[in-house]
Amino acid sequence: MSTKVLIIGACGQIGTELTAVLRDTYGTANVVATDIRKSESNVCSGGTFEVLDARDKEAIRACIEKHEITDVYLMAAILSAAAEKNPELAWDLNMNSLLHVLNLAKDKIIKKIFWPSSIAVFGQNSPKKNTPQYTIMEPSTVYGISKLSGERWCEYYHKNFGVDIRSIRYPGIISWKANPGGGTTDYAVEIFHEAIKNGRYTCFLSEDTSLPMMYMDDAVRATLDLMNAEASNVKVRSSYNIAATSFTPKELTIAIQELLPDFTISYKPDFRQQIADSWPESIDDTVAKNDWDWSSRTDMKAIVSEMIMNLKKVLGSRF
Repeated sequence: MSTKVLIIGACGQIGTELTAVLRDTYGTANVVATDIRKSESNVCSGGTFEVLDARDKEAIRACIEKHEITDVYLMAAILSAAAEKNPELAWDLNMNSLLHVLNLAKDKIIKKIFWPSSIAVFGQNSPKKNTPQYTIMEPSTVYGISKLSGERWCEYYHKNFGVDIRSIRYPGIISWKANPGGGTTDYAVEIFHEAIKNGRYTCFLSEDTSLPMMYMDDAVRATLDLMNAEASNVKVRSSYNIAATSFTPKELTIAIQELLPDFTISYKPDFRQQIADSWPESIDDTVAKNDWDWSSRTDMKAIVSEMIMNLKKVLGSRF
């Protein structure tokens, strides 16, 4: 049976680019994109798209059966900063959507699931530098709590019901194609937009806040590499650490100023600073490297070059 893919939450930051790559990989006719509402993006116009509420199990089941889906990528979520403003909704969406898909896989309605976790699963008492795969995990945000709970459910369904679930703990994701989605690491996307449009940016984190980051191309490639790995090589069924680079707003600013010398930044930390302070500064991804040959390809300098070059084309530049 050929692979037929359903992406739930296809219009989000990662979903937007993941959908395009999946269509290229499996053919547009074999990929169904869904989200809670239709937008003007290529996700909706570039192939099959349906409006779907990730909290509606029967609607998910109907969509899967209609399109004879084999693989589900569950990308729908309310991210860290946005989740703090509506904790009950965040828990409902982030947790129940996962349980719906896990139960459909348990019932043999689908074969394989990808579900994203996050560095938000770590907490204040986790090691800050080179945070290992296995360590203390005491998240202090609704987003982190839901992701840690989801990891435990993933492992439970794999162990007890044989569900083929695969997951990555994404760091901050940087992309020029999609707008920020309400995350604490989103300053690293916003800063490029503001640098090009206005030549200045007010950062909601302090200048020395170091966080793990990754270019979108690496994140999408990691996702597909994990999904295409032999099941016997996927030894972690909660979620894998992956890493690319870490930097502070100050370090990122210096790198941007090498290409945009007139760019200026100021700092006005808000409630997101407390979230960032509870997260790792860098990640140890040795287990992913050993299990399925993961490795990143894009460092901070390359990210800055790619972001500025592409956003200048999209936004125009004042410089």
